[in-house]
Amino acid sequence: MSNQKLFNVAVVGATGAVGEQILKLLESRNFPVKELKLLSSARSAGTKISFKGQELTVEEATPESFKGIEIALFSAGGDVTKALAPHAVEHGAVCIDNTNAYRMDPNTPLVVPEVNIEKVSEHQGIIANPNCSTIQMVAALKPLQDRYGISRIIVSTYQAVSGAGSRAIDEMLRQTQAALNGEEVNPAILPVGALPVKHQIAFNAIPQIDKFQENGYTLEEMKMVRETKKIMGDESIQVTATCVRIPVVYGHSESLYVELKNNYDLEDVKQLLADAPGVTLVDDPANQQYPLATDAAGKPDVFVGRLRRDLGSERGLNMWIVSDNLLKGAAWNAVQIAEHIAKG
Repeated sequence: MSNQKLFNVAVVGATGAVGEQILKLLESRNFPVKELKLLSSARSAGTKISFKGQELTVEEATPESFKGIEIALFSAGGDVTKALAPHAVEHGAVCIDNTNAYRMDPNTPLVVPEVNIEKVSEHQGIIANPNCSTIQMVAALKPLQDRYGISRIIVSTYQAVSGAGSRAIDEMLRQTQAALNGEEVNPAILPVGALPVKHQIAFNAIPQIDKFQENGYTLEEMKMVRETKKIMGDESIQVTATCVRIPVVYGHSESLYVELKNNYDLEDVKQLLADAPGVTLVDDPANQQYPLATDAAGKPDVFVGRLRRDLGSERGLNMWIVSDNLLKGAAWNAVQIAEHIAKG
């Protein structure tokens, strides 16, 4: 390992929820860092963060911040990526972006390492991390696509508030306390959308994540539709999604109906998932064992269970998928891509 190449790495959005997880992973996995630069908005600049026993100072991200940087991990919002990633690429960095800025750009690979890691080699300076709810779904579906083919996906998500940021977590906890104390609940954060209208998340389920589009679907739902086709490399797959925010801190859950192109054997499906990289099968209904957000939180895998043949379609399969939205849904997926680049 002593002659392993070391990299100058920048983390943009280092003080955010995903940025914090990226730093933890870079440290715990001993990523080959030569120099680490922590970048953020002017508001968070000056913050001190410890990395491998060193205290680093967060700097304001500017176009000149990327001189000498070889790998830049972005988690600071799409506007920041659009403003700064082109400058990072000009300076010679490979950008791994956690936002929606470049996901559907035809020249930008959209990568889930367990599904399409080979696409990394096609990058032109930027590699996009898919949406958190898409990542866990396609990781579970890839082995089924390879064996049986997929014609249709119907997914309903039950998404944790951490997907809307740390302020949303704080709001949920405050609302919960207020509701339990019989006090007035004053929503200010969720749903994150175009209108000033906000709803209570404590003891509730909000069937809106992101802004509504002209077709009646939300942007989050359309992200799942478009990204799934791109990652799976098959525009013919029919995808429909309903995305719901629920009062859970970490871990997105998904109820999935998938129609396969060929007849399948249920035991074979279970074995495929048990053997799939990055997937853990938890499917023992007799003992009430199935994936739970509380069990998935803090773990990098995608958990799959409740596998059962659909009652109305011979090729239909129902399943339940859970994953930590800040880990596999964001930070871990990005670090996996960075590790692939580092290995050359």
